[in-house]
This record gives sequence, C-alpha cells and structure tokens, in this order.
Amino acid sequence: MFSLAVQKLRGLVTQSGFARAFGLILLVLFIVIRIWDPPPLEAFRLRVFDYYQVLYPRAKSQLPVVIVDIDEKSLDAIGQWPWPRTRLADLTARITKLGGVAIGFDIVFAEYDRMSPALIANTLNSLDQPTKKKLQGLPGNDEIFAAVIKRSRVVVGQSGFHKPIPVSGEKKTPRTSFATLGGDPSPYLVTFPGLRKNVPELENAALGRGLFTIRPESDGIIRRVPVVMKAQGQLAASITAELLRVATNSSAILIKSNEAGVKSVALGGVEIPTDENGQLWIHFNAHNPKRYVSAADILDGTVEPRKLAGKLVLVGTSSIGLFDIKTTSIDAAMPGVEVHAQVLETIMSRSFLTRPNYAIAAEIVIAILVGLTIIFLVPITTVLTVMILGGTIAVALVSMSWYLFIQQKMLIDVSYPLLSSLVVFLTLSFINYFREELERSKVRNAFGQYLSPDLVEQLAENPEKLVLGGETREMTILFSDVRGFTSISELYKNDPQGLTTLINRLLTPLSNAVIDHGGTIDKYMGDNIMAFWNAPLDNDHHAVDACEAAISMLQRLVDLNAKRKIEAAETGIPFLPLEVGIGINSGECVVGNIGSDMRFDYSVLGDSVNLAARLEGQTKSYGVSIIIGSATAAQVKNGFSVLELDAIRVKGKNEPEVIYTILGKPTDAHSQTYARLEKEVSEMLENYRDQKWPQALRSLKKCRETGADLSLEALFDIYQDRIETFRKSPPPKNWDGVWTMTTK
Repeated sequence: MFSLAVQKLRGLVTQSGFARAFGLILLVLFIVIRIWDPPPLEAFRLRVFDYYQVLYPRAKSQLPVVIVDIDEKSLDAIGQWPWPRTRLADLTARITKLGGVAIGFDIVFAEYDRMSPALIANTLNSLDQPTKKKLQGLPGNDEIFAAVIKRSRVVVGQSGFHKPIPVSGEKKTPRTSFATLGGDPSPYLVTFPGLRKNVPELENAALGRGLFTIRPESDGIIRRVPVVMKAQGQLAASITAELLRVATNSSAILIKSNEAGVKSVALGGVEIPTDENGQLWIHFNAHNPKRYVSAADILDGTVEPRKLAGKLVLVGTSSIGLFDIKTTSIDAAMPGVEVHAQVLETIMSRSFLTRPNYAIAAEIVIAILVGLTIIFLVPITTVLTVMILGGTIAVALVSMSWYLFIQQKMLIDVSYPLLSSLVVFLTLSFINYFREELERSKVRNAFGQYLSPDLVEQLAENPEKLVLGGETREMTILFSDVRGFTSISELYKNDPQGLTTLINRLLTPLSNAVIDHGGTIDKYMGDNIMAFWNAPLDNDHHAVDACEAAISMLQRLVDLNAKRKIEAAETGIPFLPLEVGIGINSGECVVGNIGSDMRFDYSVLGDSVNLAARLEGQTKSYGVSIIIGSATAAQVKNGFSVLELDAIRVKGKNEPEVIYTILGKPTDAHSQTYARLEKEVSEMLENYRDQKWPQALRSLKKCRETGADLSLEALFDIYQDRIETFRKSPPPKNWDGVWTMTTK
C-alpha cells in the first residue's frame, strides 16, 4: 500500500504538459488578435503613446509660427462671423506689412461674399436704377481680397468632402506640383471623395492651396495628420506642407514610397518621415498662449511688430462658437488651428515622431519570445521566480521603449507584449495552482494514515522529500521547559482535563512565538518544546531569530500569568505562576526525515542539539530564564545584551562550554547599566578563574549593586558560595576555572 501511494505521487509530479499546451494556444490567440488589431486594442496602444507625450512633450521652441486668432475679442470688436472679405483683405495686408513670411488660412471661402456691392444691388429690389448700377460697377469684396492675396505669400485652405463635388471647366484652378519616387503613393494615402475649394478668384490669386481637414483616430483624438493626401481624385497637400513649400519657394513636393506604403515627404530641403499612409505623428508640446495674436489687435494696430516679423502665420479661430476645437494627445480641447501650428513646429524643429514599418513585426516577436519564456518557466519553477524574471523583463522592455521615444523619437509599443504575457502567466499560474492543490489533496489522502500531519504537508509541497536521510547544516536549536511542573500538576490531580487545558494554553503562545520568528517546531515532550531554525528553509540570521523568539516567549508567558492570576482570584483556586527555562545553542546538525520505512519525522540530530537541551536544564541552577551557548552568543552579541555566566562542562561532555544569558535587546531600559555590569562581571570572572578570591568578592559586590534590578541574585549567590568554599578549600593548581555539572 505504501509503495502504491509513492507511485501515485510520482505520477502526479510529472504532469506539466497540459499547462504548456494551453499556454501555447493562448499565446497564438493573442498573436492573431494583434495581427487583426481591433479598435479597442489600437486605442489602448495609442493611449500608451499619448502617455509618453504627456511625460515627455516636445521641447519648447522659439515659436516660429504665430496664430492670428479670430477669438471672442475679435468677434466682439468687429462683429459676427463671417466678416466681409474686405476686412480679411485688411488683415492680410497688415500681417504682410508686419513681416509675416507666409500666411495660411485655416478657413475655406467656398462662396462669394454676400456683402459685395453687386450682390447687395441684386438683392435689394427697392433700389433705384442709378444706385443699383453704381453698386454693380464697384469692385467685389472677393476681388479686393484676391488683389491683396496676390501681393502677399498666401496659402488658402481647402477641405476634404465626403462625396465628389462637380467642377465646371471654367472654374478650374491651379494645383500644387508633386513628384514621386518609388512608385505610386495613391493607394496608401488618406482619401477624400470630394474637395471643397475657395472661389476661383482666391484660388488663382494664392501661391498655394492646402487641406486643413484633420481626421481623428478611432477614439476621437488627434495624433496624426496627413502631409499629403488624395482628394477629388488628385494629389493634394496639407495646409502645413503647402505653407512650408510657399515659404521656402519650393516648386514641388516629393513623395517617397516603397512596397510598404509612403515613407516620407520632402519639401524645402526637409524630409518629413510619415507612416505608410503619408501621415505625420505630431510631437506636441504644451499649449502656449504666446502663439496667439488677436485679429482685433492687428486690425486696430496695437500688436507689436516683433510678434509676426519673420514668422509663419496661420489665420484661424479659437472661438468655441465656430466649432474648431479638437482633442489631442496632451490636451482635451485644443483649437484646430493650433494643431496645424504644432505640426509646423514639429517639422521645423525636426522633432519627428516615427513608427517604423517593422514596428508591428518587432512587437509580435517580443510577445512571442516573452510568452514562450513564461510558458517554459512557469511549470518548472516557482511563481516568485517567474514574477521576478517577468518584472525584470517588463522593466527592460518599458525602459527600451522609453529610451527609443526620448532618444530616437520612435514609437514602439511594448504594452501589448506585456499584457499578453501577463495573461499567459496568470492563466498558467492558475492552472498550476489548481493542479498542485489537486496533487496536494491526493497526497494527503494517500499518506494521511501513514505519516504525521506536519510531514504530510511538507510532502504535499515538496514530494521529492519522500526519502529517508538528511543533510548537514549549521542550525540554532531551542529547548524550553516549565519549571516546577510537578507542583503545578498536583493542583490538578483531580482535574486531569484542566491540566490538559493549562498545557495547551501554555504551549500555544510559546509555539506562536517560535513560528512568528521563523522557527520550526520539532516536537512537544509534555510541557517541553523543541524547535530549530535554518531548516527546512534557509535562514542566514537563525541565531538572532531564535533569541528573538525566546524573548517573545517570556513576554507572552508574563501576559498568560497575568490572565491566570485574575482568573484564579475570580474562581478562588490557588495560583501558581508558570515559569520556563530556555536553552539555545548553534552548531552543525543533521536535519531531515529520520525514522523507519514505515514511520518517520522531519527532525534534527547532533551534539549541538544535546548541548541545547543541557543548557535548558541549567537555567534553574543559575536562576536565569535563558541560557545560550558560545556559538550563539558570538552571532547575537551585537543585537542583544549578552552576559557571560560561566564556563561549564555539562554532563556527558568533556569539552567545556562558555555559557551566556540574554538580558534583553539593547533598546531595553535596563541596557543603560548593561555595559557597566558586563565589565564588572568580566572582572569578577577573571579574578575568580585566577583564584584571586578577595578581589573576586569585591567585584561580586559591585555586580550585585549594578545588577540589583536584573533578577541575577541566584547567579551572584552561586559565585558567593563558590568563592567562600574555595577560600577554605582551594581547587587544584591545574584548575581551569570550568565548573563540571553533575546533573542534566
């Protein structure tokens, strides 16, 4: 039966293939989803890129672009929109006079100005014929505006439209010239079926024509704008590209493509990297009111010339009522004209954000490599190890992505590889946890009737321990025993159940003190506890933890006695306080499964164990609660108030052992006198071992005075008796100062 149970256990340990297979299926599913790239996934990736820009926006520039703003102030001063074209002609002329290099209108003038004299004459039927004829003979507002445009460097705005707009032959207007390199870019470009143009007079007068239409991403946020696009079946430039072309006197715009799509757009000596659809990733910086100049200030002549001199000028609106407000990566409400200004600044500062064509492939490869690593490791190693490794990989990938962003302005997404890997890890961990719990349950059922519960739990966690034998390691051993237990037992001679309850009340807090400080309880022997440290788990500070546990045991015993005293007073039964002696020793031991083929326990053996038991037995003799061996004292002397007691030869051992007691932690109140007491005790022991009895008695007197509050009377009485005895009957000349114990 026993061997059958072992075979079942070994079968359980080898199961891990299912978890890996499931992990691979899950990883493949995530790769398919990434290739599909549904809108929620795209939005998540883009939000990560937004966060990068929030943390590290484009550096502030010298503001090479100024926005002439048709703001609330301008509408209040001049009147509601649309303004007469003559007013816009005045605005254009003043901007040119103030030194604006080129002017771009983030506005389309698709219809003739209804305020033109001829249109007014045709509208008002009540006018007399001479007046009507006179009005019809005056130049139109659009003609006046066109004349001013012709004398300036102006780019008029156009708008993409959702359906084709018929164009008659006589209304054909000039178009921007394009050159292509690497193939036709048309299949890749953002396309508008129709194109809303300005009236022909303005189109013909302007040096450039550009689209100001901006398409937000699927989540409504502006991150990319097309540099070139296709509208009404023809190539068209954005207003920003056209404004740069006009400002630099370039004759054409060059579009570079490859088999993956558009690669870049070149104009005026600047090559603008784009995505495969000819779109530029905008590198935003914070909204700056200094970019704006109110149109009213230009028209009334109050603007400072330096604000426009030598700069590119965009004419647009920040007025909410004119509905040109956009949501961007760093701002929930940014005027559309400022988006174009940010595009121009991105290009002019060469602060291009790029997302290379190989980015998707790189991100998928990262997801596969990290996922396979997790799938391989989770079934064969601990969750903590995988978490540490995973955390390290995550930090490395995030750091790499961040480095590429701030140093190379490159957008590489590691959020999805990390997210997919995290889901794979959590899934495999859940499968392993479920499988291990099932295995533990089977182990408990198989071995519960043969082995102790403690060992069953260890086997459930580590089935490979199901072998006899052990290992040698340095450990710290603790023994505790109740003093005067026989007298206490006599109080319960007619109530054995009460004695059992008392023992349980005693052992519970003492055991908790051991466990709370990382100890392993080996066994209970009546009222005795045997515990050890540094097994089965490694513990580099095992001696310190054992001493901490001993101090905690004494404090918990004080609390227990206080409760028992109150209970005894209430019930009228005699009260005897419980006191324990604790022995602690450190040294090499053999620890492991010790016993027979049919029954064994996880325990510890060795000379150091025997010495710890002997030290516990001597606590009563020296009148102290804790005695520790020299090996333990050497490891804990910096963290505790350790006082040397004696050099003894315990029963059954020939080698002497210097023993110590612990008065507490250095932070305890009595530690203020500890240094003086330690010096005086050391002096007394030196005189004692040198057989200088008068000096030893004088030192002992000092020790009594200094340690009066430390409950060391029994210790000092021992030396008082020894010294007085030796004064009368001196020890042999070869006496080594070691006291040989005759009892355990």
